[in-house]
Amino acid sequence: MKLEKLLEELKYDITAGNSKEILNAADIEIKNVVNDNRKIEEGSLFICIKGANFDGHSCASQAAEAGAAAVVVEHEVDLPEDCKMPVIRVESTRYAMAFISAAYFDHPARKLKTIGITGTKGKTTTTYLIRSMLENAGHKVGLIGTIEVIIGDEHIHSENTTPESYTLQEYMARMVEAGCDAVVMEVSSQGLMLHRSQGFIFDIGIFTNIEADHIGPNEHKDFDDYMHCKGLLFKQCKVGICNGDDIHTDDILEGHTCEVETYGFGEGVDLRAINLAYIRKPGELGVFFDTDGLINVHAEIRTPGKFSVYNALCAIAVARHFGCTADEIAPALKNAKVKGRIEMVKVSDEFTLMIDYAHNAMALKSLLSTLRDYRPNRLVCLFGCGGNRSKLRRFEMGEVSGRYADFTIITSDNPRFEEPEEIMNDIETGMKKTDGKYIKITDRKEAIAYAIDNAEQGDIIVLAGKGHEDYQEIKGVKYPMDERDLIKEILEERRG
Repeated sequence: MKLEKLLEELKYDITAGNSKEILNAADIEIKNVVNDNRKIEEGSLFICIKGANFDGHSCASQAAEAGAAAVVVEHEVDLPEDCKMPVIRVESTRYAMAFISAAYFDHPARKLKTIGITGTKGKTTTTYLIRSMLENAGHKVGLIGTIEVIIGDEHIHSENTTPESYTLQEYMARMVEAGCDAVVMEVSSQGLMLHRSQGFIFDIGIFTNIEADHIGPNEHKDFDDYMHCKGLLFKQCKVGICNGDDIHTDDILEGHTCEVETYGFGEGVDLRAINLAYIRKPGELGVFFDTDGLINVHAEIRTPGKFSVYNALCAIAVARHFGCTADEIAPALKNAKVKGRIEMVKVSDEFTLMIDYAHNAMALKSLLSTLRDYRPNRLVCLFGCGGNRSKLRRFEMGEVSGRYADFTIITSDNPRFEEPEEIMNDIETGMKKTDGKYIKITDRKEAIAYAIDNAEQGDIIVLAGKGHEDYQEIKGVKYPMDERDLIKEILEERRG
């Protein structure tokens, strides 16, 4: 592929080595595109990316020695004195990589309907709801998100919510090859800030909600920066579908270039939920509701609370743009399931047990306060906290569980390089600020067994923090551990 083709949507200068000799990109042939110095080979276009811990610009000389066809840089680099390797200078190599990758894979996003979802909560669940609805209506939909990437029948474990732009474009190209006509993806604020989702225009951009999160070193300097990055999606999509009830929606949409639709419970939104009724059946929680406005649907969802309705409203709004009817939407909503997101696990008709990824105080408070609306006999919360992370999170989660749950089981999560008991002691510090009752059981399987063995009629039990994860990280090793398997083993042992 000619270098000129890869650079066609970028502003750049190209010279021979560090000289001022101008080169023509049309004369340069590129074999492949890489941003990992370990993958440089003869004929590669090497893109120098500056990361949190390593700057690829330091490998420009290595690229020259390996016979790379050219390098892309955003500042001066050290090269051998007589080096004539083409050096392409751009304002931002991350931004450039997104457009180069799109061109390298022949712009796959142009062959798909693209849906991007940003927000603090609800992204993962909503991607699966949308996929379920569209596939129920006959579409073939790829998915990219926190839990996994789905391409046809292939499920790939995710490393990042939004992958690097090269990987993202590669995934979309594979989706086109697999016969997909649409892709729905989570678009994190980090992904937007680092230009991972550049190189194409989304057909639909979605905003679910926003609360203070991901603020700190190597993330966002403050809440305004966090909001600004979320808002970038609405300068990169054709239609924006936004939560009209969120107080920050106007801030997120500042400077938007897209058409806007809103959903929610409040007056004046374009798609509104009305006639809510909570469902509580043996081992199951959910909500009935109707929609009013852009489309009228009578819906049932098998996850609890108003936040589940928000996720469903968003998915309904998207499905409408694909021509889905109410008769196609309703069954897809009823049958959709998301691993580790308020995932009901049927253990008994006497009580309800669920698995959820809530792993910070904000998410745990939202979940527990929602479950309170179902008036359980007792609300039981089992959780731990990750090691080598902020102790503040442990104090806060302990305090939240102490205030909102009737009984808390403190256990181990991913202790990493800390001792589980020390983490649990920190959680206990937060618990002691409340009158909440609790017990500490280090082994997570034993803790779950205790919750099941001591469950009472009408209890709701939440296993929080692990969600979709199928491992436990201890001393740098990830050991297999899936809460669904643990529950199955416990039940088999009890039957035995």
